[in-house]
Amino acid sequence: MTVRVVRLGTGRAPGEGLRIGTVRRPPRGVPKSRYASDDWYDVWLPNLAPTAETIKLARAADSPEGWAAFEKRYRSEMSTPDSAHLLDLLAALSRTADFSVGCYCEDETHCHRTILRQLLAERGAELG
Repeated sequence: MTVRVVRLGTGRAPGEGLRIGTVRRPPRGVPKSRYASDDWYDVWLPNLAPTAETIKLARAADSPEGWAAFEKRYRSEMSTPDSAHLLDLLAALSRTADFSVGCYCEDETHCHRTILRQLLAERGAELG
């Protein structure tokens, strides 16, 4: 069993399981009834997305130092009790179920899902 980290809106991998959207906003211009069938997500979990202010840091990060500032702030947000409990839950579920978490960003190396992957790994998640 594993958790995969994916780009929302892309085709699903065989056996991917439930797809969880860790984004602040639903996909624009897509009716709610099409979120799952169009491979966006099955369940929306915005609690694991960076805040709007933190997203601004990521978008402005044009250097390793800028990205480090974004990562530090996002990690801080994810260390709050509510976020930490959700991360612990997903890490535990990854040992008994297949599912995925994701974001819309085209470049994973410049997206919060890279850090989300690290946070899950730090909690012992089974990553696929």
